[in-house]
Amino acid sequence: MPNNIVRTREQVFQINLSKTHHESVIALAGNPNTGKSTIFNALTGLNQHTGNWPGKTVKRMEGKFRFHDRHYRLIDLPGTYSLLSTSTDEEIARNFVLFGKPDVTVVVVDSTCLERNLNLVLQIAQITNNVILCCNLIDEAKRKSISVDQKSLEQDLGIPVVLTSARSGDGLDELKQKIEALAMGQIRPQPFAVSYPHALKEPVETMTSSLRELFPTLPNPAWVAMRLLDGDEKIKEALASPELLPSLLNNDSNLTSENRIVPSNPSVNKIFNMADQLSQSVRPVMHDLFVESLFEDAQRITRRAVVKKNGVRIWDNSLDRFLTSRVFGIPAMLILLSVVFFLTIEGANIPSQILADWLFQIEDLLDQAFNYLNAPWWLTGFIVHGVYRGLAWVISVMLPPMAIFFPIFTFLEDFGYLPRVAFNLDRLFKWSGAHGKQALAMGMGFGCNAAGVIATRIIDSPRERLIAIITNNFVPCNGRWPTLIMLASLFVAAAFPSALSSVAAASTIVFITLFGVLITLLVSKFLSTRTSLRGESSFFQIELPPYRRPQFFRIFYTSLIDRTLLVLWRAIVMAAPAGGLCWLLANIYIGQYSLFAHAANFLQPLGQAIGLDGVILLAYIIAIPANEIIVPTIIMGYMAAGQMTELDSDFELKQLFVQNGWSVMTAVSLMLFSLLHYPCSTTTMTIWKETRSVKWTVVSNLLPLSIAFAVCFIVAQTWPLLF
Repeated sequence: MPNNIVRTREQVFQINLSKTHHESVIALAGNPNTGKSTIFNALTGLNQHTGNWPGKTVKRMEGKFRFHDRHYRLIDLPGTYSLLSTSTDEEIARNFVLFGKPDVTVVVVDSTCLERNLNLVLQIAQITNNVILCCNLIDEAKRKSISVDQKSLEQDLGIPVVLTSARSGDGLDELKQKIEALAMGQIRPQPFAVSYPHALKEPVETMTSSLRELFPTLPNPAWVAMRLLDGDEKIKEALASPELLPSLLNNDSNLTSENRIVPSNPSVNKIFNMADQLSQSVRPVMHDLFVESLFEDAQRITRRAVVKKNGVRIWDNSLDRFLTSRVFGIPAMLILLSVVFFLTIEGANIPSQILADWLFQIEDLLDQAFNYLNAPWWLTGFIVHGVYRGLAWVISVMLPPMAIFFPIFTFLEDFGYLPRVAFNLDRLFKWSGAHGKQALAMGMGFGCNAAGVIATRIIDSPRERLIAIITNNFVPCNGRWPTLIMLASLFVAAAFPSALSSVAAASTIVFITLFGVLITLLVSKFLSTRTSLRGESSFFQIELPPYRRPQFFRIFYTSLIDRTLLVLWRAIVMAAPAGGLCWLLANIYIGQYSLFAHAANFLQPLGQAIGLDGVILLAYIIAIPANEIIVPTIIMGYMAAGQMTELDSDFELKQLFVQNGWSVMTAVSLMLFSLLHYPCSTTTMTIWKETRSVKWTVVSNLLPLSIAFAVCFIVAQTWPLLF
């Protein structure tokens, strides 16, 4: 099993925050899909992207807000279902609450499924007394005829309780008031004590006494005692870590290292040995006993505080029975994906043409201005015919499709459909030996492969996470969608009647996307059965969040600002130097040919073997920093002296390609190569940061490239035999 996946220790150990006298640190914890990030945004005003499926937030997010002349620093911890597991998310949340000593910990729960969410609340209440329960989504609870008794919860749990609807802002003022009162010491909660099974009481009490003696400032050592008795290695590492010891140690501890007091090894080992001895008789059943007691307490509290009317029909269940069924789930997903692509292709044509006309009119003005200033030809060529034309083409081709695709995609995300996609694909990933959560990382990859690589942190198994990282590149990202859409529209759709052209183009892109999923499954199967990453797939459990009314302002902001304009800006930054470089290469001659022509001719035999040409392969080399500039680079390479003429229509663009030897086979090969080739430089750097392994970073680049060459070679050699 690989051990190259490393946790970012700074996320775990940078927890002792410096603060002023008038500032309080507030930890925000909770299950995924409870609206925790929405509350974070509402309190701080920060624009953190909030998804609607588990595991979106991995890194700690910070924000500040002010209330009654006092400053509060809010720490948004990763969404987690429990503090008992060993996943990275749970470890970060647990260590911050346990060792970071926040002044207040706000635990956000979903009011529609309070019993399940109370599991985490009871665990956190065993660590710290300064807890506030925030029952969010109270509006959805009312819609489902669920009534939550606030006073009953406060009485049974012994902590402040607030009912909120973060999306509408209801209850947030009361939440701030409770935070202030708890931070100022105006209220002193006495949290409910979990009912430990009889077999655990004596070992827990003995361990608690010893921990309190060695670590006098450790908050609620009873919970730590439970984890040590359960054999939690991460708690052992934390207790022995020099990053945490200064705030935990007794001044009488007898060893110092680098001017920091540390306990003697015998003292620490004595604690650990004691835990091993006391747990010998109970450890096999300890975890089950403790979890069982948690759920029993949560059930008992919920029965008194929650009332649900019977006979109320919830449309969510009916919709789920259709969208997640074995018969209709995947067909519905394919139909929905086809509709998204159809709307994108059909809606982007006219805006793209209008934008191109406007941008190339500006180019004419720039040409006239440079001529008026008697600028040298090379300066006009480099800036206007190289840099500007590349930018104009990127903007006119990329902006309209993204401005349509991303709002629709964000709408589905906000509505709550993406977790259903992961649920439908789980059986396929299990067959391939990968983890079902890989489907969630793939979903993130549709936006950006680098984000998809980061999203693999939700996979606990290092082996399965590494498989997800290596195969994430087979999902088309932002930079590749415009290329796929353009090629499908120009070549594939042209073979069909005009009334069916958009449908044909959309179907082609769906097919290409499904082919990427198929390659992902096959490569995952190969890695999990024939390489050092072999192993059985882990159990996959995912919470299907309730369907929610999309927030159109948030959709507008997230899709257009956070995604469309961000990706477009990245493309512009990369396209400008690429355009200038192409112009220079095409205008610097060695003998009768330019540098661009020499390089393209050198790559021509390899390109022809896989159904492409030397210009296309050279464009992929120049465009390593970003996929967005592939097609602009190809176009500039085809134009005389490395310049693009004013391509006033899709017909003229297609004619340019045809004149340079393109056919439908070339377009299909390029779509496949674009889908399968190596990741961009940003994703490559992200892979290295996540794995800290040169070996797996190289594999993540060479494996997709090898598959891309193999698939395109097969297509190029068999196409003439079939068509």
